[in-house]
Amino acid sequence: MNPDQRISIKDSLAQLKKEDTPVDQEKLRYSFSSDMLRVACRKYAYQLKEMGKDTFYHALIKRDLTMQDENLRMTLDNEVQVAYITPLLVEFVSFLQKELNNGYITLQLEVSEQQELKEKPVTGKEKYLALSRKNPNLHTLRNRFNLDIEY
Repeated sequence: MNPDQRISIKDSLAQLKKEDTPVDQEKLRYSFSSDMLRVACRKYAYQLKEMGKDTFYHALIKRDLTMQDENLRMTLDNEVQVAYITPLLVEFVSFLQKELNNGYITLQLEVSEQQELKEKPVTGKEKYLALSRKNPNLHTLRNRFNLDIEY
């Protein structure tokens, strides 16, 4: 074997390091569309679901992020979600930066102002009335079969 044909581990590792130099995300600034953002969010959401982080998964699936240039806004239902999701934001933003090739992406959380205060039915009568509002045929069935609903 010629000395020129020798394989050096040291040289091979140095070559790999040169090839694998990470791209600085701060230097990247590619524009992206809302569809690209939606796809990236869904991809991350399904990863969250596999990890068992259902709260964050449901928050991402429920509403799309709103964007103004690289500034993104995530609308949440309540302060409990904000407290749960805040520690996970660094990972999420870095995922979006890599996925969308834009190191200038920022994310802000906000609580929805339109919180509907729906009372859940507790008693039998409330449950029957709530179900009958959804399906009026329930009254017809009750009358036709002469059913007595216990309240």
